[in-house]
Amino acid sequence: MSAIDLSLFTHGGPMMWVLLMIAIVGLVLFIERTLFLHRGQIRSTAFISGVKNILAKRRIVEALTVCEETPGPVAAVVKAALLHADDDADKMRFYVQEAAIVELPALERRINAIAAIAQVAPLVGLLGTLLGMITTFLAFNKDYATASVLAKGMWQALLCAAASLMLAIPAHLAHHFLAGRVRAIVRDVEWSGNEIMKYLLTEYRGIEPGNDASTKAAGVVAGK
Repeated sequence: MSAIDLSLFTHGGPMMWVLLMIAIVGLVLFIERTLFLHRGQIRSTAFISGVKNILAKRRIVEALTVCEETPGPVAAVVKAALLHADDDADKMRFYVQEAAIVELPALERRINAIAAIAQVAPLVGLLGTLLGMITTFLAFNKDYATASVLAKGMWQALLCAAASLMLAIPAHLAHHFLAGRVRAIVRDVEWSGNEIMKYLLTEYRGIEPGNDASTKAAGVVAGK
């Protein structure tokens, strides 16, 4: 930080330090959530196709291993369906929904904290602005008030207002970005759960071990 920037920061008064701390917390939360969601979002279409290819060969243990080695809620929901592949539709659906209920709240964790930062930052800036104006009017009440003393309060008011907006705007954008990523993952989870259940209840149960139908089903799933 240059000397000029540091001077502007100190002119903003004590609320500038509060805004700085909030900005650091918001940045850490955004980076952590971005990495977490990136890790949890997989190419669900390719993943489901791969699992279907394995199941077409009656290798359900191998499919479960693939799910365990794949991070994210999509793999967890597919794993829940595979563990109950021989159950009826209602029971399988129950366990799939249960897995989704366990996994999905983790996606939204701490995102509301970023939204709170976006809402609180302007209030902190407003408080700093009011404190700056109070400092200015106190200087007016003193006979020895000078232009530099008056400017100090005005600096504090303007800098706090500007800094709070510079923090709130990126925080709002970060919240919308992360919320969009969460919605995309939720859609993938819903699609993957329905797709694997449909496959297990229809095609998988119609494939006999060692039957030519298994080879044919594998070719159809692979697009051959």
